[in-house]
Amino acid sequence: MINSATEELVTIRDWLRWAVSRFNDAGLHYGHGTDNAWDEAVWIVLATLHLPRDTLEPFLDARLTHAERLTLLDRLQQRVAQRLPAAYLLGEAWLGDFRFQVDPRVIVPRSYFAELLEDGFAPWIEDPDEVSAALDLCTGSGCLAIVMAHAFPNATIDAIDISPQALDVARQNIADYGLGERVQAVESDLFATVKKKRYDLIICNPPYVTTAAMDALPAEYRHEPSLALAAGTDGLDVVRRILAQAHKHLTPGGVLAVEVGHNQDLVTAAFPDLPAVWLDTANAEGKVFVLTREDLSAASGRGA
Repeated sequence: MINSATEELVTIRDWLRWAVSRFNDAGLHYGHGTDNAWDEAVWIVLATLHLPRDTLEPFLDARLTHAERLTLLDRLQQRVAQRLPAAYLLGEAWLGDFRFQVDPRVIVPRSYFAELLEDGFAPWIEDPDEVSAALDLCTGSGCLAIVMAHAFPNATIDAIDISPQALDVARQNIADYGLGERVQAVESDLFATVKKKRYDLIICNPPYVTTAAMDALPAEYRHEPSLALAAGTDGLDVVRRILAQAHKHLTPGGVLAVEVGHNQDLVTAAFPDLPAVWLDTANAEGKVFVLTREDLSAASGRGA
């Protein structure tokens, strides 16, 4: 197969056709930056050949060198044989225009917060310039902390995670964006290390996969750290702790926003009296809920 592929597949067009056929035949699962075989193949081929990720047409009939063919074949075969997410194969993931380094120490960045932060999290944040302190809880690769730093130019950002391995990746990304003076990676079990700090905005994309869903995960997701995915029988183990503690770490009028994927019904059932507001994006409905400090305090009977 190796000799045949490297000899018969000559142009980028050839390799893309072959990759899509192989991906479809193997029944790969997508969801780590693409949602179909064609986009996945384009991403892998362009990144492997160090070509612009959004410029395919001029290169379709370009001929690959023998060394390029060997490298590309190896990556495409790993994608199929090992079900390794493309982001891990390439060492990169994207949220909008933001590129991040990733590897199996962190889950592959994917979050509806990237869309919500494009306009400074309006209307919940009236003036992005007025945000002085914000928190990305369960930061993983640090991706959302970095996006927040761009959305709120006058804010310092704490990027908290319980995993020291994940924080090593986050620090690489923070350094890549030159944000070391504004974004701090903090090892902590939720708020444990920042007991007295308060924030104008806390966002969190926590582990929220139920036990049943963990058992049914496609092979691609099993390469990701389970610590960042699994959250008990109903997927709310971490969310419960966040809701119990977050009011103490918000400024007056401060906002908590939590992403829970497809678990809106589970959240509503577990917290029927919680006045959560569910947000929609261009690509999804009801994946993120928002509460103010006052909402959290009133719901728990603590007062604001």
